[in-house]
Amino acid sequence: MTAPGVAGLALAVLATTTVVGCSSEAGPALLPDAEVVESGVPVSDRREPDLELALSEPRKDSVYPQVGDPGVDALHYALDLTWQPGRRLLKGRSRMVFRATRPAPRFQLDLARPLEVTRARLDGRPVRTTRRGKNLVVHAPVTADQRLTLTVAYAGRARPVPAPTTRSDFSTTGFTVTRTGEVWTMQEPFGAYTWYPVNDQPSDKALYDVTVHAPARWTGISNGRLVEHEPGRRRTTTRWQLDEPASSYLMTLAIGDYGWSSGRTKSGLRIDYWVPRGKPTAKKKVRAAARAMDWAEARLGPYPFSSLGLVVTESDSAMETQTMVTLGDTGYVLSPAVILHELVHQWYGDQVSPDDWRDVWLNEGMTMLMQWLYEADTGGVPIKATVRRARQLDQLLRDEHGPPGDYDAGEFGETNIYWSPALMWNELRLELGDKRFFEIARSWLAAHDNQSVNRDDIVAHWEAETGRELYAFFDAWIMGRRTPARGVPSS
Repeated sequence: MTAPGVAGLALAVLATTTVVGCSSEAGPALLPDAEVVESGVPVSDRREPDLELALSEPRKDSVYPQVGDPGVDALHYALDLTWQPGRRLLKGRSRMVFRATRPAPRFQLDLARPLEVTRARLDGRPVRTTRRGKNLVVHAPVTADQRLTLTVAYAGRARPVPAPTTRSDFSTTGFTVTRTGEVWTMQEPFGAYTWYPVNDQPSDKALYDVTVHAPARWTGISNGRLVEHEPGRRRTTTRWQLDEPASSYLMTLAIGDYGWSSGRTKSGLRIDYWVPRGKPTAKKKVRAAARAMDWAEARLGPYPFSSLGLVVTESDSAMETQTMVTLGDTGYVLSPAVILHELVHQWYGDQVSPDDWRDVWLNEGMTMLMQWLYEADTGGVPIKATVRRARQLDQLLRDEHGPPGDYDAGEFGETNIYWSPALMWNELRLELGDKRFFEIARSWLAAHDNQSVNRDDIVAHWEAETGRELYAFFDAWIMGRRTPARGVPSS
């Protein structure tokens, strides 16, 4: 997700810094891009999912323990969704293959109350379910490492849930319906359960097949590769496949009157652009993604997934939804710097994800530093000026919101989880030099591909790669109540 206060920081720096080539929005001016292709929407072949990729060790979240069941390791979700905008009605069928992580007399998933279950089967047999608030309890005994298939049919007037945040750019998460009946979703740190039964905690990554039935002329958009596109007189059906595992907060669903176009990066990666029809400005701005991806790949290595797209919605924020970035239709959100931010998350946050929400800084710190460097490299605010101003504000952020690794649960996604760890990473970058710093940043991704991790994992990796004792350095930046001194202490 994009940072809440970046625009304010940019304005503060602009007041004291001469900036060359900057647009009126935060971030660098939009650069010309390669020609955008518009034709028939390309469809890929579906692949047989490799369930072994999705094996996880789910945990009880320390920040939001009310969401998720550590006894469930979801391996694959097959969702079939029908949206009826006139009735504001969502009908769904979910088929989840999962591994029980421990013996238990029952297990549960997260499913918002407006959605009512009409039928449930476990391995093909009817199974009893009950509801406890948002918890869907399945009354069937399971044994450790047993693999089962749960099928749930459900329907209801899906709606978002309150977000645990004080940010101004979002107050709810999950299934959001616009004035015209179109749909978009963002669900960090939770909210996927507003539109399907799910183990809604980041440590449980799974594969997905998502089929969307939308009204005629509308298109349903989700993550991964488009493997079916059938326009019809009464409805349009699309089917999407995500062939590498994702945490539930990284899923997206958008339904509306979308047009498609595409471009390519220097490495040959096709980027699909899904923009509401009649939005020429947004359609032009998303093209910044190709050049941003070229810049990111030069530092982090090849893009880690098999497809990439961007979808523009009515949100005021942006979200790094895996392989299909969800962008709000605002000037700042559609700026090249924010687009770069969400693309970098495909490595830091998506390829490698936190296993607990206390470590969301693992996603945002490196990504924020990369955004600062990108702005500097493309004619925006010089990195020294950005870092100087951010450092001046760091103590205020710690006083207001806590350290980035120990924030208030009701203040999710505030600026402290972005700027403070970005300053930490910049100290390491200056100490090691860009070449060595990005070598280690890439080796971390390679060593933890498709995994959910924690702060101990990343400290151990950087200590091993540098040969230095770095625990105290990380701890001071992530858990400290005071802004650390400059530099990286010698071992």
